[in-house]
Amino acid sequence: MLTPMDDTLWHQLPTTFDHVGTSDPRFFDRYWFAASDPQGSSTLQFTLGAYTNMNVMDGGFVAIRGGKQHNLRVSRSLRPRFVPQCGPMRVEMIEPLHHARLIVEGGGHEIAAQLEWKSILPAQEEIPRFTRVRGRIVEDSRRFDQIGECNGWIELAGERIELDHWWATRDHSWGVRERMGVEEPETGPAPPPSAGSLFSFLFFSTGEFGGHLQLAQFAGRPDYFTCELTRREDPEAAPLHLNLASRASLAIEFSDDQRPRRFRKVTYEALLSDGKGGDREVVVEATALGSAIDMQGLGYGGYDDARGLGVWRGDEYLEHDVWDVSHASDVVRGEEVVRPIHRIQPVRVTIRGGGIDGQGTGSLTMIAEGSLPQLGLD
Repeated sequence: MLTPMDDTLWHQLPTTFDHVGTSDPRFFDRYWFAASDPQGSSTLQFTLGAYTNMNVMDGGFVAIRGGKQHNLRVSRSLRPRFVPQCGPMRVEMIEPLHHARLIVEGGGHEIAAQLEWKSILPAQEEIPRFTRVRGRIVEDSRRFDQIGECNGWIELAGERIELDHWWATRDHSWGVRERMGVEEPETGPAPPPSAGSLFSFLFFSTGEFGGHLQLAQFAGRPDYFTCELTRREDPEAAPLHLNLASRASLAIEFSDDQRPRRFRKVTYEALLSDGKGGDREVVVEATALGSAIDMQGLGYGGYDDARGLGVWRGDEYLEHDVWDVSHASDVVRGEEVVRPIHRIQPVRVTIRGGGIDGQGTGSLTMIAEGSLPQLGLD
């Protein structure tokens, strides 16, 4: 079928824009935006994604205020409306790669928002991901990251909160990724429960630099690492790249000894090339700031049906709730107390060494489960 995008000059396949170049049902294309009060009083996230082969668009908005996480999750049939809108949520891309308007219309869900997200640095393209497990492609995706600032307002259960130059970040990812819309098929024995799983994804900026740092180490798969820094005074200059000093160059201070593990502080030891064949040592510290978002509230790994993102739930679907996230590790969801693995934590960032010293704000996902001998964890 034709869509408004078909009246552009940017086709890349001999078909209409309502088709993608793979029949894999897990193909997705997703916006993710985040903003935090640099003082740690509040944080929010907004996401909207299309799953062309599942005929689904879904999205979520969460905001934390006073230790309470207000959640909105929505879904709809994608066809015939190929527009970035789902229920009361929509994205208006005012200027691509720079300015987006994020809207949540009010209603019985007691959440509303109008946000102006603007970049302060150019977008940074990550190293592409391509992973096979037993010969099967489980990930073939791209993503870019960007640092910005956010202004506007949100309303949570009648309370209006003004955003004045909140620290902000975003990413835009697309391709094939595991557990999107369908159950993963069995192709062999599952890894043992003790198998190591380390995922660390830090967006950050200081007064002089901004960028991302990402490390993934999963049992039976190759390590993945990407880090890029852009100078704020000269964003068009060649970016700086850090490399981890060794597999043991990540240290985590946990909030307690229970699992899932939650961190107080994460320290990365990295190397920055001086361009003359030498390396300079750099230390990046990220310290928890305020409450962390429980990503199931946004739909990642959870709707009320526990089926996750990309699942068809009918022509129009909406659910909302409020959770208590005031504890560092435990989340109170109604009558249930849980310790979720996937949380995103606003952080205060300090960089020392390499001539790039500074302090700033960031957003950190840290998952460290199972046996991780490189961190001294059984």
